Amino acid sequence: MNAEERFNRLGLRLPPAPAPLGVYKPYLIDGKYLYLSGHGPVREDKTLIIGRIGRELDLEEGKLAARQVGLTMLSTICTHIGSLNKIKRVIKILGMVNCTPDFERHPYVINGCSELFAAVWGEENGVGVRSAVGFGSLPDNIPVEIEAMFELV
Repeated sequence: MNAEERFNRLGLRLPPAPAPLGVYKPYLIDGKYLYLSGHGPVREDKTLIIGRIGRELDLEEGKLAARQVGLTMLSTICTHIGSLNKIKRVIKILGMVNCTPDFERHPYVINGCSELFAAVWGEENGVGVRSAVGFGSLPDNIPVEIEAMFELV
């Protein structure tokens, strides 16, 4: 089964790919690598999930927000690259968690995105290296921002 077929079997829907709201590119291809700028959790209606984890959102809501970021990234790939099948593997994910100072479960939150990518590209190609870190704030008070690097087919 290829990535598009795996995604379709998950029964999930992609939100619209976000347009840049600043001076940056949402994606960049360099040779055989695709870089995605930091993405936030965009819903199907184009609104953002907002709130700080440990205050407005709990751990599970944070993990779901990270999965929504992953879906937003998949939308950027489909919109600009054409197909999830053009990705050979995930190389790296940097997950940033907007959380209270006492929050310590950043990796668990970012698993929401990592588990999605593993389901789409399989365990071997969908899991790359990763960092998950906490921040005192993120743009527009989003709970999670993730950037990633992929190898193209």
